[in-house]
Amino acid sequence: MTNDTADTSRDAPCYHCGNPVPARAPWSITLDDTRHPLCCPGCEAVAHAIVDGGLASYYRFRTELPERPDDRDAARAETWAVFDDPGLQRQFVHPEGDDSGRVHATLAVDGITCAACAWLIEHRLNGLEGIAASAVNLTHHRVRVSWDPGRVTLSRILAEMAAIGYQAQPWEPDEAQARLQREERMTVRRLIVAAVGMAQVMMFSIPIYVAGPGEISEDFLALFHWLSFALATPVVFFSALPFFRNALRDLRTRVLGMDVPVSLAIGGAYLASGYAVISGKGEVYFDSVAMFTFFLLFGRYVEARARRRSGHTGNALAGALPPSAILLTDAGEERILPAGELAADDRVLVKPGHTVPADGVVEEGESSLDESMLTGEYLPVTRRVGDTVTGGSHNMESPLVLRVTHAGRDSRVSGIVDLTDRAFASRPRLAQMAARMAHLFVLRLLFVALGVAIVWWFIDPSRVLWVTLSVLVVTCPCALALATPTALTAGHGQLRRRGVLVTRADAIEALSQVDRVILDKTGTLTTGRMSLVETRPLGGLDAASARVLAAALEARSEHPIARAFHPFRDAGRHAEQVTSRPGKGLEGRLDGRAWRLGRADFAAPGASPEPPGEGQWLLLAEVGEPRCWFRLQDQVREDAAETVAMLQALGLAVELLSGDTPEAAEGLARQLGITTWEGSASPERKLERIRERQVEGEKVAMVGDGINDVPVLAGADVAIAMNGATDLARTSADAILLSPRLSRVAEAVELCRATRRVMRQNMLWSVIYNASAMPLAAIGIVPPWLAAIGMSASSLVVVGNALRLNRFRSRLANTPAPPAVALSEVNP
Repeated sequence: MTNDTADTSRDAPCYHCGNPVPARAPWSITLDDTRHPLCCPGCEAVAHAIVDGGLASYYRFRTELPERPDDRDAARAETWAVFDDPGLQRQFVHPEGDDSGRVHATLAVDGITCAACAWLIEHRLNGLEGIAASAVNLTHHRVRVSWDPGRVTLSRILAEMAAIGYQAQPWEPDEAQARLQREERMTVRRLIVAAVGMAQVMMFSIPIYVAGPGEISEDFLALFHWLSFALATPVVFFSALPFFRNALRDLRTRVLGMDVPVSLAIGGAYLASGYAVISGKGEVYFDSVAMFTFFLLFGRYVEARARRRSGHTGNALAGALPPSAILLTDAGEERILPAGELAADDRVLVKPGHTVPADGVVEEGESSLDESMLTGEYLPVTRRVGDTVTGGSHNMESPLVLRVTHAGRDSRVSGIVDLTDRAFASRPRLAQMAARMAHLFVLRLLFVALGVAIVWWFIDPSRVLWVTLSVLVVTCPCALALATPTALTAGHGQLRRRGVLVTRADAIEALSQVDRVILDKTGTLTTGRMSLVETRPLGGLDAASARVLAAALEARSEHPIARAFHPFRDAGRHAEQVTSRPGKGLEGRLDGRAWRLGRADFAAPGASPEPPGEGQWLLLAEVGEPRCWFRLQDQVREDAAETVAMLQALGLAVELLSGDTPEAAEGLARQLGITTWEGSASPERKLERIRERQVEGEKVAMVGDGINDVPVLAGADVAIAMNGATDLARTSADAILLSPRLSRVAEAVELCRATRRVMRQNMLWSVIYNASAMPLAAIGIVPPWLAAIGMSASSLVVVGNALRLNRFRSRLANTPAPPAVALSEVNP
């Protein structure tokens, strides 16, 4: 390339983006022996990355320059325009706090990988008119932008970032998350002060320990003590402040916690050492004070980080709903508005790549949805017209038009968050026992420490303080207090990731101790998607009319059977005085006549005709006279047989209780390898059956999904509701399956057993540690610094043991399904 070539290209636009090139700009890219000018270092970096990555053909064959935000069509610009809505901005845009009129916001940015990305984002944003400042946080992939709203809009900022390949959206933590972040930052500061103080105090203490008698002059010894005094003071009054604050709270509430002995140890050692320095008499323990504070803070910091990583995912779920939605007006126009303003019966458009903004029913389209955040299942599911869709799902393929059923606080995501909070608001029996043990242990520890101090006062008064200090420190019940909360937190998180939502705190402990699992049939072992496969009219009624009559009776029912008649509804036919008889059927009035639909002995108690064949049959009767037989068919869940095998492999007895006919229940039991079954079981009979098993000493778990299962769920030791259960069944359940996979029940039992095992291990370790460490400290073998290390190490052992649950792998995943069996026990 010659200089002439370079000079002739100087007036050309930027080869990468088409912007004007500043005079004497040094940036360029050489391609095919030709120098092409570039307008800025950002374009130069991107251009060289493209060419050096072997993608030079991008420049050779492109037909137009990259899109600029200003050149986008109105539809594309409207995507970002929703963020200019004042109501939406109130949630995340804040004034600067001065008289400039500027505002600021924090944006979460996808695609940031290195410092070059940060430089490119800041360079591009700072070049926009109206931007006061922008700063990228590489660690958390966020950018803070300050701008003048009168000169530039937020939508322009977001579009500009998208143009350079970085998708951004407003980031605003909720109150709890913000509080946790503030606490974490303060903990880190306290930890740094304690670490620096400990290191410096040890630097002055080591010469005193290693020096022989008379090797250090009195002046230097006093200097080292005063320097240690000065360095330990901020450690005690800043780093150790939470311990003193919590100890005062415990004393006011008269509930002794582990911070009481900690505060006594730190405060006592510091005051005694300070008195020794000032008076020139006695021993100095500033190194032990600083070391104990540092190790205790470090242990709690690691424990808190571990709990946040493996804890419940309320914050993640709370952020599952997108900030905006595309509303379809009555005129068919698209209007973008905040998702929080959606209401029931609104029609919304969900484009591919977008997140579903609310719960709803598909009215148009068919697509695959990723529901992994809600169900734990990573395979996408297909949703068609008439299917329900949950807010927070991610649309992957084709556009969908939804009719909103629940939005905002009424959505399923919000309900899950509320149920999770309810579970964490209470503690199971084992956790309550551990808390009581910790309280009693602290009380006894204080008496033991007092006794040790009295004994050593007579043995060797010069060692009273540090021996008592060691007893208080080494036997601090931190590990005992953490034994169950850490395991429960990890267990909750692992269950949630597997699509099992625990709604009551004691469900984990109860599920780990069950002896028998009783399964409902329809909607549990089967999918609950009933279909009408055969109609046999009786008594002169034609098939079409019979289906319309049955659909009118089932119109308001939530039972899975009702869905089979939905396609046959007639808007002009309405049943009156419809009453549901759980386990039997429905009755109501049509055209002034009494009709019943359900089991034969209920619909026509006087005649009680036999079904015309095998399968599940319902009888429609008019004033006790049979009028039509309907045969329904339900599909068995794909993993039903595998689930039965997994439960049996865990040593659990499996039983089927169904309200369907004995023939249908027997056929399914034989197919799945269940030897104990009962058909035509009413809700009262199911509850009676559970009571019988409980009288025999068994702990029973019941899995169901319908309204007729509510009393049975309430009577079981553990109630599990399926993912498609009614709202009432969910309310009565101790755990809810968010996943459609029934095998999650067996995995939940296995995981709950592992969680309970870890809790017991942690409590055993804590008791053994404290029982063995206290005598050693009381006889003066354990110095204070070693006591601090031992106490912190015991806490970390407990936390580490609980975190093993995060790596839990089911051992039953490949359990073969049982073959069909000859039933050994029928209607026990």
